[in-house]
Amino acid sequence: MNLKEERYRKFALVREMMETSGIIRSFDPAVSERFVNKIKLNNGLFMTGEGSSRLFPAKRAIYSNMKKKFILPVITEGCTQAREYNLDDFSVFTASNSGQTKEVIRLVKILKEKNHKAIYALTANKNTKLEEFATDTHVLSCGKEDAVAATKSVIEQGLFYDSLLRNLRGEKMEGLKALGDKTEEVLTAKIDKEIIDIIKNADVLYWAGRDNGVAAELALKTNEITRKKSDFLEGTYALHGIEEVMDKNEVLIWVDPFDVDQDKFLECLVKNVGIRIIAISSQKTMFPTIEIPQSDQYSEYLQLTAGWNILVETGVALGIDLDHPKRARKVGNEYVPE
Repeated sequence: MNLKEERYRKFALVREMMETSGIIRSFDPAVSERFVNKIKLNNGLFMTGEGSSRLFPAKRAIYSNMKKKFILPVITEGCTQAREYNLDDFSVFTASNSGQTKEVIRLVKILKEKNHKAIYALTANKNTKLEEFATDTHVLSCGKEDAVAATKSVIEQGLFYDSLLRNLRGEKMEGLKALGDKTEEVLTAKIDKEIIDIIKNADVLYWAGRDNGVAAELALKTNEITRKKSDFLEGTYALHGIEEVMDKNEVLIWVDPFDVDQDKFLECLVKNVGIRIIAISSQKTMFPTIEIPQSDQYSEYLQLTAGWNILVETGVALGIDLDHPKRARKVGNEYVPE
């Protein structure tokens, strides 16, 4: 995709995606510093929110944290289920771009009734109900999104949590200019028309990969952008029963395939089911591969934006109005004061 052609430029979704590289370059890791000492007062960090405000930002943070020396538990769950948890010993970080998400506000109100003091918020708007209830709030710099599908805000949320955990560890967050440049390269990369045709004609689009928020977020974006049914198949879940109901008219996109089990995916899914597999990876795989630049510490951001590029190209090929789904709303479940 690009902003030179009207077929892309006319969509707010594309324009907002293309702002992402600049947001990355200008991101200041110091914005999370004021939360560090507060979080250290508790025994864990609980990240919550709904939809895109949780899937990539929180899960990517947990994945990154788990690859390093343990400092404190970092976990996530949706707000409604979290009402059943004992969060007394956790710093709670709630994310809602609108600051008006019902599930988020409801959980925060419950925690406040229990006299919980460590409730922090991440929003893209000032003076919201969430900011009113939270102990402290960081407002993103990315600005308002006009498209229903959240994009640039998701990346900035991810960067904020990334910086927060690095600041907790005393680590520097470097290389953001290079990441911004690589992100722009990924977003504007041309994708083989044959690959887009395969995806365009699929009845269902599966996303497979690590539970680091990338494939799960792209499964959601598939619904919002291409209006196709999708599912996230964590890890090697695709080899453990779902192949019984898969069909040759379906497609699986494997994000950063493991260096093991590619042969099994080929045997069980491609040869036995007839499903098409496409990979997103920084190296060649057994499957048709959309190659992205190498970026060891930030690879998930590039994987996510590569997925955006695929979905936009598919949506444009299908003639879809990318900005206006018929049922999905910008604020999925909006809080209404009693």
